[in-house]
Amino acid sequence: MNENYNVKYEIKKDWWLIGIIILIWIFTFAVFHRLPDKIPMHWNISGQVDSFGCKRDIFVLPSIITIIYFAMLCTPKIDPKKVNYMKFIGAYRLIRAVLVIIFSALYFSATFFALGYNIDMNRIGSLIIPVILIAFGSVMGRLRYNYFVGIRTPWTLSDEEVWDKTHQMGGKLWLITGIIALFASFFNATWAAVLMFVLLIIAIIVPVLYSYIIFKNKGK
Repeated sequence: MNENYNVKYEIKKDWWLIGIIILIWIFTFAVFHRLPDKIPMHWNISGQVDSFGCKRDIFVLPSIITIIYFAMLCTPKIDPKKVNYMKFIGAYRLIRAVLVIIFSALYFSATFFALGYNIDMNRIGSLIIPVILIAFGSVMGRLRYNYFVGIRTPWTLSDEEVWDKTHQMGGKLWLITGIIALFASFFNATWAAVLMFVLLIIAIIVPVLYSYIIFKNKGK
C-alpha cells in the first residue's frame, strides 16, 4: 500500500466502479430513444409516481453518480488532513463504492420503470436507507480526523479525541438503526417509511449531541 494517497492507484483499485459508471452512460444513450417524452422523477410514500420530467432528465442521475465518484476520488488531495486518509483507506473505498452502487441501482430501477417494466420502486426505496446506514455504520468507527468524510460538527472538527469517540458511538448507532430499518422494510410500507424517517433523524441528531456533550465534559 502506498504511504500517501495516490489518485492513479485508487483508479486502478476502482476499475470495476469505473466500469459501472461507463456501463451506465452506455445504457443511457442506448435507451434514450425508447423513453417516453415524460419520465417518472419521484415516487410518494405509497410508491406512486407524483412527479414527472422530460426525457432529457434521464442524464441527471448518471451525471450525479459520475460527479460524486470523482469528487470522492480527488477530495483527499485537497484536504488539509490528507495524511490521515491512508489510515482508513479501506473504509473510504467502501463508502465510495456503496454510494456508486446505491445510486446506480436506483438509476437502473427508475429507468426500467420508465421503459414500462414492472419495478417495485417502493420496495427499492425502502431498502436504500437501511443499506446506507448499515454500510456506513460498519466502517464509521474506522474514520480518522478529516474535513470531508464523517460526522463533522464544530466539536469533532476542533478535537481529534471528540472525533474518535463520536465516530465510535455513531458507527454502532448507525449499524443498529440500519438493521432495525431493514427489518421494518419488509412490513407495511407506510409504517416502515415513518419508522425509517424517525430512525434516520435519530442517527443524525444523536451523534451531533453526543459530540457536543463530550466536548463540554472534556473542557470541564
